[in-house]
Amino acid sequence: MRELPGELTVADLAELFEGRTRFVERLAREPDPLVRARTLVHELPLDEKREVLDAHPAIGQRKGLSRHSAAEQGADIDPAVLAELHRLNADYEARHGFRFVVFVNRRPKTEILEVLRERIDNPTELELETALDELVSIARDRWVRA
Repeated sequence: MRELPGELTVADLAELFEGRTRFVERLAREPDPLVRARTLVHELPLDEKREVLDAHPAIGQRKGLSRHSAAEQGADIDPAVLAELHRLNADYEARHGFRFVVFVNRRPKTEILEVLRERIDNPTELELETALDELVSIARDRWVRA
């Protein structure tokens, strides 16, 4: 396991956060970016919060994944579970206006389905902040496990 770095490049952060967003650009100028990310992500304007969440692939997405997401998503997903993930992801995005993001943390997709079912009816403001926290947890885990 690696310690959290004092500096990271835009390219490093784009890999951890699934894209070169305005948040990643700003974060690259910060000391201790993966520590600062937890606070800074909540200070973003709404459009940038959505941008950073929507850069992340949907749970169960099979195409166009980064190496991190491909490893985290896994290869063997039951087609029925995959279909339910697609349906619930679409419902979630329609309700909240941004992508569902959860720190999978090596949990099976059936457990993630339950998390999605529990969170889908939450108030959008709560979901937005929860998804942002999850996004930072994913990036930090990717760094320490690499």
